[in-house]
Amino acid sequence: MIAIVYAIEIFPKGKLFYYSENGEDIKPGDLVLVMTEFGPDVGKVIKGPDEMGIEEIGSELRPVMRKLTEEDTKIYSENLKDAEQAMQICLEKIKEHNLPMKLLHTRYMFDRSRLVFFFSSETRVDFRELVKDLARIFKTRIELRQVGVRDELKFIGGLGLCGRPTCCSTFLREFDSITLKHAKCQQLMINTAKISGACRRLLCCLMYEYDFYEEALADIPSEGETIIYEAKNCKVQSIDVFKEKVLVISEEGEMINLPFSYFRGDARDPDK
Repeated sequence: MIAIVYAIEIFPKGKLFYYSENGEDIKPGDLVLVMTEFGPDVGKVIKGPDEMGIEEIGSELRPVMRKLTEEDTKIYSENLKDAEQAMQICLEKIKEHNLPMKLLHTRYMFDRSRLVFFFSSETRVDFRELVKDLARIFKTRIELRQVGVRDELKFIGGLGLCGRPTCCSTFLREFDSITLKHAKCQQLMINTAKISGACRRLLCCLMYEYDFYEEALADIPSEGETIIYEAKNCKVQSIDVFKEKVLVISEEGEMINLPFSYFRGDARDPDK
């Protein structure tokens, strides 16, 4: 089944959520009202209208409630302003209760039915008393949502090892699972300080060229592996993925450069 949908971001550079059309003339850049897991909220249209299969979306498909009217825009602006004030009050209460948490973002639902506080912490936080204080002050439903360290950096931004703004705060909307396997495949030195980002997790950019290395090194022995070449045991010393050469050393100390094609069934003169 095909649906006409819009890709909408709720948080800047955050995950895109898909909503179906509602008959209005909506285009990228428009602010729209949509139903989220927390309640009605304002999002920005990034793409659309596009045709997509329901199975591609992978979640319940809801329609866009409406494009923001002039009155809606005033309410939204007021909510943003009040959310900033709520964040300052919450920061004071966190300090008052001496809680080990870092407040990152505060958001009112459009109808002010809920006030959501996003925070990070390295430990489990008992914020029951904090919630009671906030509910008494703001007279609405309070929700505190803990996020991981990678999402924390997406909220606050920062600079990467490359000197540029972090990918997660500029364009990377969703996180891939990164492991040391991705670094090893790209022949990087396994030094966590060199391959970890400001979030203290492995660099997201380790995924960018991983597919190239995985394909280029298919059927190629790993460094340190022992192979048999011309009836001699040889140890793989180094691999040059760009020149497509594998340097091996025989037990007699002879150094031999073998082309990648040798390991892929095209045995030929190793010097060619």
